[in-house]
Amino acid sequence: MYILTYLVEAITSVKANKLRTFLTSAMIAIGIMSLVGIMTAIDAVQDSINDGMSDLGVNNFTINDLTRRRGAFGKKFTKKSTITFEEIRKFKKLLPVEGKVSVNTTISGSVEIKRLSKKTTPNYGVVGIDEMYLKNNGYSIQKGRTFSSVELAQGQNVAIIAEDVFNALFNKNEEPLDQTIGFYGKKYRIIGLLEKKGGIGEGDADRKVFIPLINANKFATTRTLNYVATVNSTDPRGVDYAMGEARGILRTIRKDQLGKPDSFEIKRSDSLNSEFDQMTLTLRIGGVAIAIVTLLGASIGLMNIMMVSVTERTREIGIRKALGATPTAIRQQFLLEAIFICILGGVVGSFIGAGIGNAIAVFLDSTSFVLPWVWMIVSLVVCVIVGVMSGYYPARKASLLDPIESLRFE
Repeated sequence: MYILTYLVEAITSVKANKLRTFLTSAMIAIGIMSLVGIMTAIDAVQDSINDGMSDLGVNNFTINDLTRRRGAFGKKFTKKSTITFEEIRKFKKLLPVEGKVSVNTTISGSVEIKRLSKKTTPNYGVVGIDEMYLKNNGYSIQKGRTFSSVELAQGQNVAIIAEDVFNALFNKNEEPLDQTIGFYGKKYRIIGLLEKKGGIGEGDADRKVFIPLINANKFATTRTLNYVATVNSTDPRGVDYAMGEARGILRTIRKDQLGKPDSFEIKRSDSLNSEFDQMTLTLRIGGVAIAIVTLLGASIGLMNIMMVSVTERTREIGIRKALGATPTAIRQQFLLEAIFICILGGVVGSFIGAGIGNAIAVFLDSTSFVLPWVWMIVSLVVCVIVGVMSGYYPARKASLLDPIESLRFE
């Protein structure tokens, strides 16, 4: 009952000093907003990536070139062991485990695609693929069709474009099928348009042009191509067995010596998630550090405000004590004022931070909306702690004032 009375008195005091309360709450809100905003953006992006990875399935693993780094006297040297086109084709034929194997190679991730008088910015990708790539990587056809077996075998100049390519080169209601696009001095006929894939960590999945793998291999005369195999294992013995079989076959094909490490890299799809978790952990730590610094400044400001409040209300405190208020009652009233101001700023900062975090995630092409209830609750708990820490000393000072001296204060 007494607590409710003190709370009403605290709210009345806060309403009597609206500008001061607003400025103090704003400092708290900024700290909470930075914490909740960063965590919301990270959670939304991570959900989007997890959704994208679920399209691939948990039984996927990839095989690609190995990059070795050797350090000496602070210097790093990189040596690449390139998997050739013939090696990756032979691997696909010899893999005995039941599964779906797709092979792809990226010609470039910074290509300018042209059509008539229109052209894209030079940050689009051209990828050579086989018959399984689109399915294994979660793409869906919106218009047209996929590559035929003849087009794949002969390496014809045909292409399937992603949605951002269409938006850059065509008008909204224009028909893209059987139209011609060009890059690197070659012309390609469009046979398919993909649905928007979105997601983060997909290497700009909607900014790509796909061509037959055999056709892409023709570019190997002017540049080094890196071939990647993705295996979607459906073998009942599990993905670990499939990875073991794949490793053994590719070691034989590449003539890796017994006892020597692999000359290639093999990685499960769930290991990509764990790597991203490590990166997001660093971002989370950074977000918490920013919030702590901001809240530390806000708590010092709040303590200063409460000290000023004690000074301004010295006569009021003397009157309360003269009427029988105990030091505990005075201390609780001032503590509740500090906590109320912090919670007010925390609630506002939490909702603004959640909105900003989701806006950042949308800017990064995330399709997930996250309302971080856990972080919002944590923020409110932090606000209470900050309120107690900032308000205790002024509240204690107020409770120890001598009532007679307080009544003489002008």
